[in-house]
Amino acid sequence: MAGFKSNFLDKVLGRIDRLDAEGLQSVVERMNEQRQLFDTVFNVIEDSILVVSPGGKLVYCNQATFELLGQSWEKMENKPVTRLIPDLDWEGLVQSMSEDESSRMVRLEFDIRYPKPRFLRLFASIIERQSSRQAGYVLVLHDVTETRQKTVEAIESERVHTLTLLAASVAHEIGNPLNALHIHLQLIARETSKLRQAVEQQSVKKKRGRGRPRLDVADELNAIDLNKGFNRLEEFIDISKGEINRLEYIITQFLQAIRPTAPDRKPDQLNSVILETVDLMRPELENRNIELIKELDRDLPNTPFDRSQIKQVLVNLIKNAMQAMSKSGVLTIRTAGEADGVWMSIEDVGAGIPSERISRIFEPYFTTKKKGTGLGLMIVHRIVRDHGGRIMVEPNQPKGTVFRVWLPLFDKQKRLLGSGDI
Repeated sequence: MAGFKSNFLDKVLGRIDRLDAEGLQSVVERMNEQRQLFDTVFNVIEDSILVVSPGGKLVYCNQATFELLGQSWEKMENKPVTRLIPDLDWEGLVQSMSEDESSRMVRLEFDIRYPKPRFLRLFASIIERQSSRQAGYVLVLHDVTETRQKTVEAIESERVHTLTLLAASVAHEIGNPLNALHIHLQLIARETSKLRQAVEQQSVKKKRGRGRPRLDVADELNAIDLNKGFNRLEEFIDISKGEINRLEYIITQFLQAIRPTAPDRKPDQLNSVILETVDLMRPELENRNIELIKELDRDLPNTPFDRSQIKQVLVNLIKNAMQAMSKSGVLTIRTAGEADGVWMSIEDVGAGIPSERISRIFEPYFTTKKKGTGLGLMIVHRIVRDHGGRIMVEPNQPKGTVFRVWLPLFDKQKRLLGSGDI
């Protein structure tokens, strides 16, 4: 733009001092025509174009800018660019353009939050006059939100595909030995029970047998030791079964993460699913001495969702909250309705999640727990996204974490609306 020169202007500027009033009028009319031409060209460009003064104020923009920033020309004219685009590091941008003497052009990417979250790619350059004095800056904003989303989806698809290739072998190599262990533990438990019964029966026969001496102190002590041994064996068996169940749960989580299914959405009551899930997990809550608080909106409308998948979301989020609080604590579950959706929140008073880790908690295999699989929240994120909903995580006050899940009241695809961001 800085290097553009009009043949007409070149000719006029060379003899402008010799033009009479009629000639000047003709020049003004031709310049106005060219201005209208430039306006037409700039306004059909889909990218946002801004011309900013040396002082950082907006002096020109095209039609695409109004749509991108959600403001009219009257509200933007001569306003500081830092007010129009607060997410842009203007001072850093100006410094970068000043330092790059070779091209005086800078390219960067950043997010904006108003009027809606977008991801932009910016090209900026200094506008210079022939006298080498700086005339201002030109900014070109290209909306790459959809392109970025497609890239993220392509990366996730490739990652899921890779995991899928590993799934069959992992499930086979781990699942078969676990099944064998489970069967043999059942056999050991059965044989232990038989041995206990045999020892007890033998002890009774000795006590009641005619012509035989009653059990002496040594025999009684041996019987006590045998009972202790049997109790310890049964305890070890129970622990082993628990560990096998935990490994089976990990495998199940893994398979669910790599083989997602589309939600079968039907009108249902979110409160009902919450109460059902809480009843299922009540023994574990009581075992951990966790107080449960339910603040459920009684006027919550029916919402289309997959009951089993949303129950899976709740189980994962409640388990996360319990593990964050270890022994004792308060777990609060809330629901609320809106014009176009319903909310539910799961709040704990645990240690919380460090701010630098919040952006990564939905990544596969990322976990803040010592024994976590790193798949639970990934599954939650995928289920909520497939429902066209949103999930947010934020600190609880004064301590802990809050997970908020929003589900739409309507099928957005049927209504030809865009998918909800997560």
